[in-house]
Amino acid sequence: MLSRRLFLKSGALLGCSAAAHPFLSSITFASAPGDNRLVVIILRGAMDGLDVFQPYGDPELAQLRRKLSVGPQNGAHDLDGFFALHPALGDLMPLWKAGELGFVPAVSTPYRDKRSHFDGQDILEAGSGTDMPLRAQRDGWLNRLLQNMPGVESHTAYSVGLDEMRILEGPAATRSWSPATQFRLSPQGQRLLQHVWHDDPLFREAGSQAVQIISDGIEAVNEPGGPTRDARAIAQFAAARLNEETRIASFSISGWDSHAQQEKTLQRPMQRLAAAILTLKEGLGANWGRTTVLAMTEFGRTVRENGGGGTDHGTGGAMLMAGGAIRGGRALGDWPGLRESDLYAGRDLMPLRDIRAYAAWAMHDLFNVQNDILERAVFPDLDMGDNPGILA
Repeated sequence: MLSRRLFLKSGALLGCSAAAHPFLSSITFASAPGDNRLVVIILRGAMDGLDVFQPYGDPELAQLRRKLSVGPQNGAHDLDGFFALHPALGDLMPLWKAGELGFVPAVSTPYRDKRSHFDGQDILEAGSGTDMPLRAQRDGWLNRLLQNMPGVESHTAYSVGLDEMRILEGPAATRSWSPATQFRLSPQGQRLLQHVWHDDPLFREAGSQAVQIISDGIEAVNEPGGPTRDARAIAQFAAARLNEETRIASFSISGWDSHAQQEKTLQRPMQRLAAAILTLKEGLGANWGRTTVLAMTEFGRTVRENGGGGTDHGTGGAMLMAGGAIRGGRALGDWPGLRESDLYAGRDLMPLRDIRAYAAWAMHDLFNVQNDILERAVFPDLDMGDNPGILA
């Protein structure tokens, strides 16, 4: 059955590119058989995994980052004696202690060396095995997952931002709406408009979408103000859908581009990420125990801080996992080290595993998707390797 997607677009250019814009956010939903739930959060702007999950136990870190505060002695929350969680994510520590938060410290897509936000996000969301985005798979891996899962039908999906999420692109129809638009009509007014636009395909389609958005109740989402309001509102809306027939949701949190004043720049996106995860947990209630959250970014950042107290575009980064369904309270995978000889191109954290493998194993274990489908159709050219055991 043809899946349906719905996009909402808004925002303006800021930062080094629109792809790193702190206000861009996207969300989509899909139904699927069973009770397990998957939430994919795209962290736009290239999150510095070395700052979020600080490997303070590696003696090289303090030498590479003299201006950036790292480690428990500077307010970070110790996780396991080697890694520490950034202070701005301290609200997530109860999840870590409950085994509902984990991470992978050295992952990346196959994208290498060009370090462009747009290209990196294309590769991440396309799920392609190539680093040539213009020649890469034209649709997104979440869309291909839906196409290859029996019994899946996408549910009314909402995307907020300037650009459609490539992770959703594919043969399914798309819709768009601006969240700044107010559209309030009486039932009689709606019937009148439907009569007026009936013979005009363009207006008929756009008008029908607007009416459906209102009937779906997105305007009913009500969150108090503050810097995390939008993240909480999106998560609240997602949780409400996931408590119904929706089983797969994806949205984005931006603002992770930190070329200068990183300690200040990353405060707000980290607060948004923590708020989104905690709002999901609260909103899902008992269904949190059947939920897996994967937070992924287009690439990591340089291991050395720059002269502006920030970090530049790199390669290896971190993936965050959360949810009651995961086996958390741990770092998955190995640590490559930060010595000069350990780095990629002498400047970046060396990625030890393809981030797509973790997403693939999550979908395998959550929805019983066969390995050959994941390695050929969903993530072309992927070798999934051994199961990392994300789920509890």
